[in-house]
Amino acid sequence: MRSSWYAVHTLAGHEKKVRRLLERIAANEGLWEREIFEMLIPEEEVLRTREGRRTVTLRKVFPGYVLIRMNLTEETELFIKRIPGVTGFVSSGKKPVPMEDSEIQAIMTRLEESRERPHVPWQRGDSVRIVEGPFADFPGKIEEVIADRQKLKVLLTIFGRDTPVELDFTQVEKV
Repeated sequence: MRSSWYAVHTLAGHEKKVRRLLERIAANEGLWEREIFEMLIPEEEVLRTREGRRTVTLRKVFPGYVLIRMNLTEETELFIKRIPGVTGFVSSGKKPVPMEDSEIQAIMTRLEESRERPHVPWQRGDSVRIVEGPFADFPGKIEEVIADRQKLKVLLTIFGRDTPVELDFTQVEKV
């Protein structure tokens, strides 16, 4: 039997707890590496600015889900559903639906890219407030994101006219 990836829905914020419980109980019941092979909580690195300092934090790509590579049998399906914090499988009707290999590959690629280059939380059109510099407390709208230089071009209304200003990521926060 060929194993497939399945998305298991969990209570919000319980993804890591569910993964730990699944690993421990599956090992105790002899299911680990026989029927259940791998678990993944996709997280990507995100660049955040707090109090003028840049930090890289982890953000769950699919909050409330754990991805599990397993052989789906009646036994493993019931086993997973019994775990505290699990609310069910992503399914069609009553039968869990395996994820496509291309979906898993796209997720893995995205995770690898986020390790190489953290996700930038800003995009064109976002409303921001400037937190430092001569324009502190001015509201603005992002016109351009220059991720490789960690800069933003922000349109500020000065004397009734939109004026583009180039700022560091650390100088703004989302409104």
